[in-house]
Order: sequence, then structure tokens, then C-alpha cells
Amino acid sequence: MAHDVVAALRGALPGLPPSERRIAEHVIASPAVVIDQTITELAASCSTSIASVVRFCRNVGFAGYREFRRALASSVGRDEVSLNRFGVSDSDIDPDDSARDVIAKLAFHEARSIEATAEGLDADALDRIAEAVVAAPRTDVYGVASSGLAAADLQHKLHRIGLTSYYWSDAHFALMSAAVLEPGCIAIGFSHSGLTVEIAEFLTAARRAGATTALITNFRNSPMAEKADHVLTTSTSETAYRPANMSSRIAQLAVVDFLFVRIAQRLYRSSTPELQSTYDAVQPHRLDKGRPRSAG
Repeated sequence: MAHDVVAALRGALPGLPPSERRIAEHVIASPAVVIDQTITELAASCSTSIASVVRFCRNVGFAGYREFRRALASSVGRDEVSLNRFGVSDSDIDPDDSARDVIAKLAFHEARSIEATAEGLDADALDRIAEAVVAAPRTDVYGVASSGLAAADLQHKLHRIGLTSYYWSDAHFALMSAAVLEPGCIAIGFSHSGLTVEIAEFLTAARRAGATTALITNFRNSPMAEKADHVLTTSTSETAYRPANMSSRIAQLAVVDFLFVRIAQRLYRSSTPELQSTYDAVQPHRLDKGRPRSAG
């Protein structure tokens, strides 16, 4: 399990049975309380049995409750240090918070999302996807709503280094594109929840056509993750003023950067000149170069 235990538990929620899900939700809601609870007290707090707590610990990657509680305490301690670094006492945003408080608290959440995602990211899966993209004659990238921002960013980056890639904002075009992929191609979908119907349809069509499929999601045990060839998971937390579409964006963009750099490393000789060429192409359109701003 990732070093950020609370973030990792959020990602594991969909795959846990009801009794263990209650335990996870209790831990997520009150991690500082749980680190001081005995296994008996935790079981009582969650209206479950000690045996269920033991199974829960094992299912989320720990040998037992003692190891789980030690990792949780370490995670809580890191959060406290991070909060001090950002100059806030807690991370929850209140209606009466000042602008400076909001800036500091959001900065804390954004930084923790990137840190937790980096800590828990499967480096082997990252490299397998990078290798598949480099070898692919074509890459399709899918995302809708806020996840579409990350998908479009990945397609843009791939295009800049000369890789044939497509991102479709229209669902019908995306389905048609997926249907004509061939073996050797790769389809990459972004879905924070792992439950987005459209992305599931696109990846299913791509797999049916023989393409490799990859998913970037916050929930490794989601139905879509079980059907993808490769999965990369983000680690994010939601708050009242920072819902899923906000919390997922920064983590997904970080994964895009991780993936792009691993791809560019493999294509170093060709990608470096391509990046320079695309940079040079737009320089005449900069105001500080003495040229007027382009229309639109």
C-alpha cells in the first residue's frame, strides 16, 4: 500500500466488502483517532468484529493491525508536518476562511495529491504503457468532463514529439476511432471514478479491435480497472470545496507528465528536436517578439 494510507484506502473502497468498507470509511474520517484505538475499540467503533478488522488489514496490504496502525501513524505525522509547512492547522476549508487560508489549504491538498500519487504509482505499469505508446503506430486517448483536460494534455504532448495520437471530444467519433484501431495500437482512458460509462465503452471497443488498453483512475478495484491491460492509479482526497473533479485534475496531470517523460526518454534522439521545433514554431507569435497577438 502507498505511504499515504488514507489516500490509498480511498482508492481501495470500491473493492472492499461492506464490513471492511465501514472500517475504511471510519479510518478515512478520523485517522488521528484510529491510531490511538486498540483493535477491539476500532471493531466496536465500526460495529464489526475483530476478525473483520484483521481481514481488512490484510486486504489493504498489511500483515496485521499493529503494522496497519504504525503505517497510519506515519502517514498522519507526515500530514501534520506538511500542514505546518503550509502554515495551516487543519486542511478543511471553512466558509469563514480568509483568502490566504484558502490559498494555503488548497496548496496543501494539491501538493499532497501529487506526493501521494507519486508514492503509490506503479512504476512497472508506467513503463509498460510508455513502451506500448512508443511501439504503437497510433494512440487513442479518451476522457470526458474534467478528465478530458488530462486526456487532451497527453494527446497534445504526444503530438509535439511526432507520435500519431488522437483525442476525441465527441463520444460517437471516439467510438468510431476505437473501432478501427488495430493490434499494436494503444487506447488510454482517464476516469477518476473508474465508473464512467463512455470511457468504459471506448476502451471496450478498442480492446475488441485488438488494441492494448490502459486506464488512469483513482480506484484500482473499480470495474473498469479490472478490464484494462494496464492501470495507473492516482491518490486524491475530496473536501466540501474540492470535489472529485477538482481533486482528480492535478493528480491526473502529474501522471501525464510522468508518462510523457518516460516516453520522451525512449525517443530521446527524435523527441528533443521535435520539442525544439514546436517551440520555435510559435515564437513569432509572442508579444515580446514584436509581433501582434493572433486573432482568437
